[in-house]
Amino acid sequence: MSTSDKDSFLNPISSFRGEFSPQNLAFDANLQEFTNRISIICALETGGKISPNEAYQQIKDLWKKLDESKENLLGGD
Repeated sequence: MSTSDKDSFLNPISSFRGEFSPQNLAFDANLQEFTNRISIICALETGGKISPNEAYQQIKDLWKKLDESKENLLGGD
């Protein structure tokens, strides 16, 4: 399996179907990356590879990055 195939398997990206703008497309990509990483963190915690506190901290950090992305790309509501 090539590196590209592994990346596609571990980080699948769905087609964007919303109202197109470069900002919406970029935020959608960030949101998909967020959900993929959350899934991996949850699996690692469930499997005992990381502690609940470590999982929480990683998720908290990812949420901050996603929130910053929203503010920068879509503005604050």
